[in-house]
Amino acid sequence: MSAKPKYGNKSIVEPIPVAALIETKAPVNRKRILIVALIVLALLGGVIAFCTLRLSYVDAQLLAAEADPNIELPKDAPYAVFYRLGKILGVAAAAVFAVITVIRLIAPKRRKPNRSVWGDIGIYLMLVLVAAAMIFPVVFSIASSLKPLDELFRFPPRLFPQHVTLDNFSDLFVTMGQSWVPFSRYLVNTVLITVIGTCGHLIIASMAAFVLAKYDFPGARLFFSIVVTALMFTGYVTGIPNYIIMSRLKMIDTHWAVILPAFAAPIGLFLMKQFMESIPTALIEAAHIDGAGELRIFWTVIMPVVKPAWLTMTIFSVQTLWNANAATVVYSEAKKTLVYALQQIQAGGVARTGQAAAATVIVMLVPILLFIGFQGQILETMASSGLKD
Repeated sequence: MSAKPKYGNKSIVEPIPVAALIETKAPVNRKRILIVALIVLALLGGVIAFCTLRLSYVDAQLLAAEADPNIELPKDAPYAVFYRLGKILGVAAAAVFAVITVIRLIAPKRRKPNRSVWGDIGIYLMLVLVAAAMIFPVVFSIASSLKPLDELFRFPPRLFPQHVTLDNFSDLFVTMGQSWVPFSRYLVNTVLITVIGTCGHLIIASMAAFVLAKYDFPGARLFFSIVVTALMFTGYVTGIPNYIIMSRLKMIDTHWAVILPAFAAPIGLFLMKQFMESIPTALIEAAHIDGAGELRIFWTVIMPVVKPAWLTMTIFSVQTLWNANAATVVYSEAKKTLVYALQQIQAGGVARTGQAAAATVIVMLVPILLFIGFQGQILETMASSGLKD
């Protein structure tokens, strides 16, 4: 006598209709979207018109005041830069909002039921405003470096230059060329410190993170707790201990006084360890079965997998070392960094304000370009770190 299935011949799982699995388009009220778009665009148009008219009046009064000092300036003249910023943000928001509205009306996309058109529009507007606020300092710095000296001291200041010039950059290179230490020497010192410090930090942090993430040994948790605690201390706090250690090692007034502390930066070890924990242990065991050694596993298996993590760590390290002043541990002028030399130019007084603006652009150019080139890897690292198999 054969045993019967526990639930008989009837399946306990009801078949799901295929139509229920297909995502349907959420209904779109085109008339409602159009009304809201017109209202929002009208409000943004009012903001743009107000800022434009007010700026025209303030500029006219400033021009009149230059001809006749007895003319009283408007009380809100110091806030003209905010009118310009409001005008730019209003135009950008209106353009983006109009494009989104047209897309919604012509070819509405599928959307989740828990988020309406209002939610999408609000998110896009918020992103536009946040992006504009974050990019404003960069745009202002670049615009200032292209202004002649009279426009740099104009009050209220303008965001964009009326007469674009590259004199600030040419004057900067002339000033650097008149120094008894060539400009190329400062640049080579900075590149040398950045490259060696970044490579050493990458190798040491990656090896240490691999051991902490995939091997158990006495004191592993205590060591990682120390690393996490070290994240709370900035360079200003560790400056004195670093100086004492470098002094005992006879490395003061050498580039190693900047490079060696960079090797032990805790942020790289923390990022790599968190990312390596997401690697399946079975991958390492399979490599062991194939006869690979620990060093080969590290270089040929682990490092290619954690490429987003070490690219992110490289960006952080380059930003830190490129902007290092190193004036407290490097005294010889021939060993100074580029940032130190540019800061000396910035301290030259009013006559070098244009050169200071050009120097600011040069210093921030390399980290910004590096970040733009690898921003996708940074996002992947932040999204994946902390996940475990």
